[in-house]
Amino acid sequence: MTRNIHAARNALLATVALLTLGATPAQATSHQTFPGNWLYLTLTTGDVHSSSIRGTLLLCDPPQGHAHAAEACAELATAGGDISRIPPRPDTICSMIYAPVTASARGEWEGRQVTYSHTFSNSCVMGAETGAVFALSG
Repeated sequence: MTRNIHAARNALLATVALLTLGATPAQATSHQTFPGNWLYLTLTTGDVHSSSIRGTLLLCDPPQGHAHAAEACAELATAGGDISRIPPRPDTICSMIYAPVTASARGEWEGRQVTYSHTFSNSCVMGAETGAVFALSG
């Protein structure tokens, strides 16, 4: 039941974010919608023929949105909001199994628009390269 509540909450946040982002001018969106630093994160697992999509809204003032929000916000703060600048975790050993996952983000950090999208060979590689940002489940 808790999982259903979390799924419903995430779906509601995603819907509100999408509706709000689509209903206001781009300049006014982030300041009127969510104060502070925020990212709408999505994970698409699988390939073009078979995939599933999950998403959540990460708010960083205060940290909330998924199980590792505080850690994700701290990593983003260190990287200046640039996901590609998060230092990779050198102690992570990942298998070479191909199970593609595409991580995408859009939002605002320190008043700048943020967009990010990258397809990783598997979720382990994604976690090693993006830290807690896309760790949407606990």
